[in-house]
Amino acid sequence: MGLLGSSYLWVQALHVIAVIAWMAGMLYLPRLYVYHAEAAPGGELSETLKVMERRLLRAIVNPAMLVSWVLGLALFVHLGAWEFGWMHAKLLLLVLLQVMHAVFARWRKHFEADANRHEARVYRMANEVPTVLMIGIVILVIVKPF
Repeated sequence: MGLLGSSYLWVQALHVIAVIAWMAGMLYLPRLYVYHAEAAPGGELSETLKVMERRLLRAIVNPAMLVSWVLGLALFVHLGAWEFGWMHAKLLLLVLLQVMHAVFARWRKHFEADANRHEARVYRMANEVPTVLMIGIVILVIVKPF
């Protein structure tokens, strides 16, 4: 019956829920950075955005990422997925998504310190990266092209 036994479908469902929450945050956080880059440092809007960014990252994005990885790795082991070529490609895209997560967390610290280093257009472009990675991951998981 494997590692997860009869709980496999529950683990899979919770993994998908966690991934949705992670992606929601990864798509929203850089949008907040666009607004923050256009706000005056120390102003009311900037201070409000600092709170929103910190809460989004700490209360939703980080926990959802952690749950996604833990449950995803459990599913990976249960399925013996190291044998599938599509899973290798998916893991590469997941590592890139994790890198973007770390970049977003670093940018939040810059905003927190009123030390933003980029124009709004950088955050607009960064906003597209998680979307492209997500599309690739979903195609790999559903289509399993190789």
